[in-house]
Amino acid sequence: MIVLPEVDLTDPEVLRDPFTAYGQARERAPLARLLIPGLGPIWALARHDGARAMLGDARFELTADSFMRPQVPDDCLPYMRTMSEMSGPEHARLRKLVAPAFTPRRAAEFRPRIETIVDALLDDLPAQADEGRVDLLRHFARPLPMDVICALVGVPEQDRPRWREWGATVAAGAGQDFARAIPGIMAGARGAVAAARADHSGEPGGLLGELVRVQAEDGDRLSDTEIVTLVWHLVLAGQTPTNLIANAVAALLSHPAQLAAVRSDSALMPGAVEELIRWCGPSLLAIPRHARQDVELYGATVPKGAKVTALVAAANRDPRVFADPDRLDVTRTPGAGHLGFAHGPHFCLGASLARVQTQVALTALLHRFPGLSMAAPPDELRAPDPGTWRLTALPATL
Repeated sequence: MIVLPEVDLTDPEVLRDPFTAYGQARERAPLARLLIPGLGPIWALARHDGARAMLGDARFELTADSFMRPQVPDDCLPYMRTMSEMSGPEHARLRKLVAPAFTPRRAAEFRPRIETIVDALLDDLPAQADEGRVDLLRHFARPLPMDVICALVGVPEQDRPRWREWGATVAAGAGQDFARAIPGIMAGARGAVAAARADHSGEPGGLLGELVRVQAEDGDRLSDTEIVTLVWHLVLAGQTPTNLIANAVAALLSHPAQLAAVRSDSALMPGAVEELIRWCGPSLLAIPRHARQDVELYGATVPKGAKVTALVAAANRDPRVFADPDRLDVTRTPGAGHLGFAHGPHFCLGASLARVQTQVALTALLHRFPGLSMAAPPDELRAPDPGTWRLTALPATL
């Protein structure tokens, strides 16, 4: 029987430096317990092999209880059960319908469109600056993913400013603001579906146009509730690159040698993005799964119904897998994959799109503003969040 390390997720030191706190737990044992006052403990796989195995193990499943669901009006309830809460054939059916829009090939084909969106945002940055300083989170990292996913999904152009506002609310973290935004988000999704149905131009309508066509050809495959739910979920889930891009910019500007390397050789950027996801990706903890039965893990019995997560921040710096893991190295040779996009059936659907967005965003930003520098220490701008490594602002000097 192993002695399980315990990590208090409200401990100021955990909030200040989760990489060290989770890493210490990993080195003590492969399994840990996370403590949250007022809630039961969460079991956590701390090492890369165990975390990866759990994320792909059918004995652990995502359910509605895996998510902190906000209070919403009754008319929104039918749209709250997203693909993330499903498992088995039900999850596979919906994922199969949307997966073709998120393949690496489709992401690569969409790169020119992303480059256009990035260039437009960069064109506008000097106008947003105050005495040469601009918040890159507010004016670049937040609007970019929303503009990209709206273009990919096919949200009407005139509706995108509202989706930008909703995306900023989501990227800032769940809370009362998110709950208040949900009725508008649902209405926006229903409106986007209605617009796609009314579009008889024959022009490509993005993923939404494809889903509407599929429904028209075989209505049993996709209900009205499912298509509206898919739209709002895909659009808001598409905000993942916001925190990744912000973290990556802060990391590069804080590591001059790594910054110089990617500036001097653009061919390094794809590998650099993988390393940045590993080293400072926003996902610190995986969304908790629930044990479908009693499961023996490393000499401990995880009881049926218990919450189980992966310490992504610890797994991605596991010295058993990554040499000198606490060092940022944009020239690192890819070995075992990081878990920044999870693993298994719920591997992030938009991973390829997030990778391309981040590559394009970093390349263009660093090229456009060669003198770019941080205008405040990143450590002073961190949100106290044990599950997501994110900034509250990213002030920079252009």
